[in-house]
Amino acid sequence: MPEEFQVEEVLGFEPEGQGEHVMLWVEKRGENTEWVAKQLARFANVPPRSVGYAGLKDRHAVTRQWFTVQLPGKADPDWQAFNSDSVRVLRAERHRRKLPKGALTGNRFRLGVRLGEVDEDVLLERLKQVASQGVPNYFGEQRFGRDGDNVEAARRWFAGDGPRPERHLTGLYLSAVRSFLFNEILARRVADGTWNQGLPGDVFMFGRGHSFFAAPELTPDIVERLASGEIHPSGPLWGKGESPAAGAALALEQTIAAQHADLCDGLLTHDVEMGRRPYRLMAERLGWEREGDTLWLEFFLPAGAYATTVVREILACE
Repeated sequence: MPEEFQVEEVLGFEPEGQGEHVMLWVEKRGENTEWVAKQLARFANVPPRSVGYAGLKDRHAVTRQWFTVQLPGKADPDWQAFNSDSVRVLRAERHRRKLPKGALTGNRFRLGVRLGEVDEDVLLERLKQVASQGVPNYFGEQRFGRDGDNVEAARRWFAGDGPRPERHLTGLYLSAVRSFLFNEILARRVADGTWNQGLPGDVFMFGRGHSFFAAPELTPDIVERLASGEIHPSGPLWGKGESPAAGAALALEQTIAAQHADLCDGLLTHDVEMGRRPYRLMAERLGWEREGDTLWLEFFLPAGAYATTVVREILACE
């Protein structure tokens, strides 16, 4: 049921109240974001490029997110006439700029998880552990395409095996490769128990934003900030440029890169820039309640994080 997966986008700012764009707060059920954007363009009689949104939201869910529609010198249409059984405009206000992709702070989730036989004490301990210590910040399965075949498709593309993929697929393939390499390094850190601790030469990040700092030594201050969840060790989103890591942390990154040299070389060939991502994800304001065989979870995640990774750790399942 879509109601068991609810997502609410958090931008971190409000509509300005003036401008040639209209910001629309839209609730959708069983529809994907791109389809809604196209319907808004058609309804407002504007080209699709005049509609903006910050992020893609799950189709099989009840989601609320912002769109902008550029209407220079035009009056607002009756947005309520756009509503249907699956899409509703909840709010409309003017704004000066188009909403660009990625311009969100994060998302609030309310999820209903059907439980089978479960040890209540073990479940409660897992919930407390995730709330206090976080979870490994894996990219979710949806990052890798249907049946998870985007990485292998990228391998064939990089090797020149077959025609160049269509333009809309190239970005998906490059993103899948970077995500795969990150997950491989993170899995090694999980295996040796250092995903939420520091290694000599680690690079640390905060839970939100993209800034980072290198720490050649694990000082008592860094150890304390790690324990409190303020900062997290981070791994590379592979691409052009030198990794700021050093020592044992860099050695691990290079080991995984050497095992997948064809993928790393392909990213370099296509001018993808190096980035960083935290190894640890904190499910902020995690709350839970039990209704019969359903466990309801509520939490906030920063942009780029996956609710499925949180649920998987809570239930200790694949």
